[in-house]
Amino acid sequence: MSRALLTILLLVVSNTFMTLAWYGQLKFKTNTLLPSWGLAGIVLISWGIAFIEYWFMIPANRIGFKELGGPFTLVQLKVIQEVISIAVFVIFALIFFRTQSFNYNHLIAFCLLIGAVYFVFR
Repeated sequence: MSRALLTILLLVVSNTFMTLAWYGQLKFKTNTLLPSWGLAGIVLISWGIAFIEYWFMIPANRIGFKELGGPFTLVQLKVIQEVISIAVFVIFALIFFRTQSFNYNHLIAFCLLIGAVYFVFR
């Protein structure tokens, strides 16, 4: 597997865990146990999920970074990560937060991010 593809796959997994840590806790209110834990308990659970995220994000950045033998510059890595983060978030929101809607302006914003990727690699 190429370093570029491995980097992207690791970033997708990493961002899936981070999205779950950041926004998954918003669904905890439907669970009977977790609300009794309070905010501190929710923060600790989210922190534990984010810890798993680091096991994918750090290797992705090290494998993908040009100065360590990877194919991407630092700026390219960051822009790729942001686009993946938005894509993962949209999928997550559509699956777990069905009351949220996405409009044409959201699509335009996402297309502009794709444009950012184009210009970073140009």
